Amino acid sequence: MLKRLAAAAAILIAATAPALAHLDPAAHGSFMAGVTHPVFGMDHVLAMVAVGLWAAMIGGRAVIAVPAAFVAVMLAGFALALTGVSLPFVEPAILASVVALGLLVAMAVRLPVAASAGIVGVFALFHGFAHGGELGGAGALSFALGFAVATAMLHAVGVALGLALGSGLGLGDKAGRLVSRLAGGATALAGLALMVG
Repeated sequence: MLKRLAAAAAILIAATAPALAHLDPAAHGSFMAGVTHPVFGMDHVLAMVAVGLWAAMIGGRAVIAVPAAFVAVMLAGFALALTGVSLPFVEPAILASVVALGLLVAMAVRLPVAASAGIVGVFALFHGFAHGGELGGAGALSFALGFAVATAMLHAVGVALGLALGSGLGLGDKAGRLVSRLAGGATALAGLALMVG
């Protein structure tokens, strides 16, 4: 079962295709346009899965609280964008979130739950604001529900992967933790590649 979860996570990450990131809400509906926005954008997928992976590494209440904080603040960022407020450095902050979250996983940083939630919340504000900027002709509530559900699912993939690796995934506990940390390092490197690409 754990190997299947890890394989599903790998397939999901490999299947990202930025060209498909934005479905036409008129053709596919506002909800599906919202769902596909984070799911088919490599920067979003990497960041969301890293949030879940980091939450699993921290353990305890963080498994739920850290991803929940991300989704809540992301929705606040979306609402902020709809008000017309300007937020500088949105795209650089999103790319920085991929690098930073990857490094937090790679270094196996353990912080109190509130601090961890605060860190992901800062990044979530920018991710949500970007979603608001991509609303186009979609209905705001349906679009927001779609990207919130997709984000929560990506977090769940990261949590499942982290828990699977934390339990050893048939590799042994130390090897599983090492694979988690290597995944974090690979995420940070992918974020750097996106910055210069």
